[in-house]
Amino acid sequence: QVQLVESGGGLVQAGGSLRLSCAASGSILSINSMAWYRQAPGKQRELVVRITSGLSTNYADSVKGRFTISRDNANNTVYLQMNSLKPEDTAVYYCAALKSFRWYWGQGTQVTVSS
Repeated sequence: QVQLVESGGGLVQAGGSLRLSCAASGSILSINSMAWYRQAPGKQRELVVRITSGLSTNYADSVKGRFTISRDNANNTVYLQMNSLKPEDTAVYYCAALKSFRWYWGQGTQVTVSS
């Protein structure tokens, strides 16, 4: 089992920044990819960015150039730096980890961007 705990969400004005953190614990060996997803009210959950164990990244077009993912393997933590936030970035952000073909999920953290 892998446990994921997100933190760092909150309320920010448009153009502002937030940094989300995701701490992994439990059976963390051989985690392949980690990712951030988000789900806005009334919409499906969507991929924001994914990072592999080899540090390859895949960003959604809507966040390219504004969001940056980083992975601290020593502390089993993944970060999402979000800059130039827009109201349409408002969502619950979920951390996810892929291990042995199974995705594990955190509980989510709310990000609200006011206009």
